[in-house]
Amino acid sequence: MDHLGRVRHQLDEWGASLEVQLAGLCHACYGTDGFGVSLLEITERPCLIEVIGSEAEGFVYLYGSCDRAYAYPQLASFPVEFRDRFTDTLTWPDRRAVDAFMEITAANELDVVVHNLAIAVECGPELQELFIRAHGHLTAAAQQAWSDPTLPIGAP
Repeated sequence: MDHLGRVRHQLDEWGASLEVQLAGLCHACYGTDGFGVSLLEITERPCLIEVIGSEAEGFVYLYGSCDRAYAYPQLASFPVEFRDRFTDTLTWPDRRAVDAFMEITAANELDVVVHNLAIAVECGPELQELFIRAHGHLTAAAQQAWSDPTLPIGAP
């Protein structure tokens, strides 16, 4: 819960809409491509919609369903084709959804690298490269956070 709260708080600090903040708070509800634990089953989507609204839940679903290896290489441009890891279907989310996805990703991964030195060392440089490549989908505040030279990424 601490991590989820920090992600939501980071999104708030970056000026994200309430819908993006709520999605950040719930981003791992369905598990993710990199985090196999799910708090809700996909069949429980109506329950989450009732609590956070359909737009925020749509961002949560996009985040959880994303096949990262498929989508991440495309993030330098728009549109971005997403492959749903639950249904194996392809979609082209609108610009607002892709931007929300990336902003939540940036806040989530920033919290992970700040709080886990091993992951920062192992994955930090690759994540930083992702956010540089996907800068067109990020707010200036998120870009600045990932450009901070004091981030504990790379070699220890």
